[in-house]
Amino acid sequence: MRHGNGRRKLNRTHTHRQAMFANMAASLIEHEQIKTTLPKAKELRPYIERLITLGKRGDIHARRLVRAKLKTDAAVSRLFDVVAPRMAERNGGYTRVMKAGFRYGDAAPMAIIELVDRDVDAKGAGDRERAAMEMAEME
Repeated sequence: MRHGNGRRKLNRTHTHRQAMFANMAASLIEHEQIKTTLPKAKELRPYIERLITLGKRGDIHARRLVRAKLKTDAAVSRLFDVVAPRMAERNGGYTRVMKAGFRYGDAAPMAIIELVDRDVDAKGAGDRERAAMEMAEME
């Protein structure tokens, strides 16, 4: 019987889906807004909301559970230190999915998924810092 198997497969294997959602969640935590296809955004929403709820708990067991899902220490520390305290008084509904038209190449429906109380300056901040560090190394 198929009880409890209600998620989209997205034409990927189980391990591929796990890795994809871990990468997308880490990117969403870092940039606080990402653009992806609509089905991926809709599947990412419960994944990231569970992680934020664990981040609000803040204990060591919650940190280990999140670390098992996210795989990057930077994303885990940002979730617990920056994102979760900002969402402390909110009871769920930490993300928003907005439709963003259709992709040119294959007409796939696109969407923007973002944190509700997001920091506008966070988008691309890590990329700008890495680029500045690379420029400093070149000089």
